[in-house]
Amino acid sequence: MRYEELTIEGRNAVLEAFRSGKTIDKLFVLDGCQDGPVRTIVREAKKHDVIVNFVAKERLDQLSETKKHQGVIAYAAAYEYAQVEDMLKLAQEKEEPPFLILLDNMEDPHNLGAVIRTANLAGAHGVIIPKRRAVGLTATVAKTSAGALNYTPVAKVTNLSKTIQELKEQGMWFVCADMDGTSMYQLDLKGPIGLVIGSEGDGVSKLVKEHCDFTASIPMAGEIDSLNASVAAGVLAYEIVRQRKFCS
Repeated sequence: MRYEELTIEGRNAVLEAFRSGKTIDKLFVLDGCQDGPVRTIVREAKKHDVIVNFVAKERLDQLSETKKHQGVIAYAAAYEYAQVEDMLKLAQEKEEPPFLILLDNMEDPHNLGAVIRTANLAGAHGVIIPKRRAVGLTATVAKTSAGALNYTPVAKVTNLSKTIQELKEQGMWFVCADMDGTSMYQLDLKGPIGLVIGSEGDGVSKLVKEHCDFTASIPMAGEIDSLNASVAAGVLAYEIVRQRKFCS
């Protein structure tokens, strides 16, 4: 399993993180600080095989987000990434055809959180994001998801195109959002499906789009020509829900 790092600062906070069983990846301690609480933290770190980095105050100040680190900063596992296989297993357990949402280079944490929230409410079995050039699971994402992050699996993959190809070999098919695509109302969006949503500015990349089976557009009547990425994801996700529930 892979984790997104969370910064924990302050002696009590770091010590309680260790005592609660939180996975600590790195520990930074003010060089030369040897008082009781710090010695206790260092003992806990060694007990859990965590490497302790003794650094200058300037380095701690640089790492600190709160500027109240009390000489101790830890990087801990914040949210656990799922595997794509976990999502397929979840669909199988629910006796439903897989429904996944894939995000191509989405960089806005608020958009990612909103998509995860939509995925949960629309009954999607998971969200897949790329490792590079995309936002990960941050505190902002968790807050924007309104708790959905605790229930909807999120997987981070090295190559989105390769992941699509592997899932197609397992019987899934893929539709990506594109302004020049076929109207979503003219597409059959039932069955084991992956919905691909692009970045806020550039949309779905050419390579990822080439691996999709169809492109879907959302009918628009206004003067501007595009929706926010998370809104587009919501509209298309609920067209999939509508067709699954009401179109046999």
